[in-house]
Amino acid sequence: MSHPILLYDGVCGLCNRFVQFILHRDRNAIFHFAPLQGALAVSILARHKASPTNLDTVYVVLNHELPNECLLSRSEAVLFVLMQLAGLWRPTASLLQLLPKFLRDAAYNAIARYRYSIFGRSEVCILPNDQDRHRFLDL
Repeated sequence: MSHPILLYDGVCGLCNRFVQFILHRDRNAIFHFAPLQGALAVSILARHKASPTNLDTVYVVLNHELPNECLLSRSEAVLFVLMQLAGLWRPTASLLQLLPKFLRDAAYNAIARYRYSIFGRSEVCILPNDQDRHRFLDL
């Protein structure tokens, strides 16, 4: 079984906070990470006919490089992540899944639209610490 890969905007302050949030709560270290600006993300997105220039969503890649590879985006990706985390995050995700996808994605899109102005933007992807570096692909 391959590790799920979170594809994220490497220069987005909110996205980098989300990655840190996952790193602190992913007790089984199942998630790996790759910036949308990297070659790995571009090749994965091309396989799924998704635009590599669309940086306003996070993706979760399931079964990477297997015949049943799957790409989750927007609220589906966030809910998948929350379902894998310990504590109250799984029940929180279960409750959020009760909302229709179009409402979840509308809320996601509203946050994504203003993420740079609210959470900031870096000129380069933030590098992980030595302890977590092995979970980051394509840096």
